[in-house]
Amino acid sequence: MRLGVLDVGSNTVHLLVVDAHPGARPLPAHSHKAELRLAQLLDPAGAIGPEGVDRLITTVLEALEAAEDKGCEEVLSFATSAVREASNADAVLRAVKEATGVELQVLSGEDEARLTFLAARRWFGWSAGKLLVLDIGGGSLEIAYGIDEDPDAAVSLPLGAGRLTSAWLPADPADPQDVKALRRHVRAQIARTVGEFSRFGSPNHVVATSKTFKQLARLAGAARSAEGLYIQRELKRKTLEDWVPQLAAMTVAERGELPGVSEGRAAQLLAGALVAEGAMDLFGVETLEICPWALREGVILRRLDHLPEGVQLDESMTTPAP
Repeated sequence: MRLGVLDVGSNTVHLLVVDAHPGARPLPAHSHKAELRLAQLLDPAGAIGPEGVDRLITTVLEALEAAEDKGCEEVLSFATSAVREASNADAVLRAVKEATGVELQVLSGEDEARLTFLAARRWFGWSAGKLLVLDIGGGSLEIAYGIDEDPDAAVSLPLGAGRLTSAWLPADPADPQDVKALRRHVRAQIARTVGEFSRFGSPNHVVATSKTFKQLARLAGAARSAEGLYIQRELKRKTLEDWVPQLAAMTVAERGELPGVSEGRAAQLLAGALVAEGAMDLFGVETLEICPWALREGVILRRLDHLPEGVQLDESMTTPAP
């Protein structure tokens, strides 16, 4: 069957269209993206304002049209931290449902971590042993650990690259004192969770997903995305530590000229690098591998598994194709 997955994230609204059936890997057929940056459209009270709601509705309608054009039989629709944490989340969800017919399923941070872990486990297989999975989004950092398909531990922290950039790094280039303050904040937040994971022992394999990690790996010399999914891409902590002060000294425009860094993501790359560096340091990770699959693939895989017990994605997540 041809499935669409509509991911309303903190940075991007992304429709991924795949050809999939149980027992087979999902094959990407089409990708439709819009940089909405919902996390940056919150008002001082933490609400998504009328302009943001209107833009979200327009973007969802455009994604549905793309899903119809590509022949999707179903569209699985979900939202993550930007909508989840908005003070007017219920009103936003109602407005989207009334205008588009799409009932966005709001995933908890823990479910984000669990579904991303599932995708990484399926990608690397059982031979990878105990997995530690890191995922830096626009609004949150997800961490999961385990040996099975459902992790033994999964947490979500409010350490997304977009969120931190807006709140901590207003200057361009970044003020060195702001960078130091953010570094302390990030490490204090991550350090609180390390004990929850360390009791399970050292992982056999550490992997990372998300655009932030992919861009950092590219800076560190990893192969370009155009070279395909199956080339191993790694990020070493030592190389990342060398890059952090360079990124901190650059303007946003200068970061946007770096290999693999998109103009839209350049502003938040420094914050993402500080989170990645802190996580790798505090968890004692010298090298991690980039996983091509992440949350969207996890949602697809769970759907193809006929929604077994574990992460609950209720029927409201599925929207018939237009």
